[in-house]
Amino acid sequence: MTIKELSQLYHLNREIEMDQQRLADLDDEIRRDEDRLARLEMKATSVSGPNYDGMPKAPSYGGRLEITVAELVDLKAAITRKKALRSDCAMTIQAKQILCLTERNRLERYISNLPDSLLRMIFTYRFINGLTWAQVSETIGMRTTEDSVKKLCYRFLHDENTKAE
Repeated sequence: MTIKELSQLYHLNREIEMDQQRLADLDDEIRRDEDRLARLEMKATSVSGPNYDGMPKAPSYGGRLEITVAELVDLKAAITRKKALRSDCAMTIQAKQILCLTERNRLERYISNLPDSLLRMIFTYRFINGLTWAQVSETIGMRTTEDSVKKLCYRFLHDENTKAE
């Protein structure tokens, strides 16, 4: 097994976090657009009085109602698109979560077959829990340093991959 293979769970988890942030942003956008839509609908249905200021009006493109209706149509289409995008994003997250479970099971099986309990702890903290090397060293204790746990891991992987060749 290589570091790249061992790190897949970490990277999948970061992707899921990124997608969840994107989903939250989409939810916020949809909520703002729906609030704006409600205000526009109120504006379109409210009765407004004629302008009695006596000033002549220049002919303009459409009236206020026509412009509001056009905005309503565009906003409804935008909301529909964003909801479809939100649905796709949610399905992507679910698919990646399934991949995470599969990857975690694969890593746990590999780690459970390691010959040394210290190595099992190092690999679990680093590749399953996603801790930094410093955090792994601190968690294990036993006078280990960041460099020592890192070297143990890399030496084991190097030796194992050398045997496999």
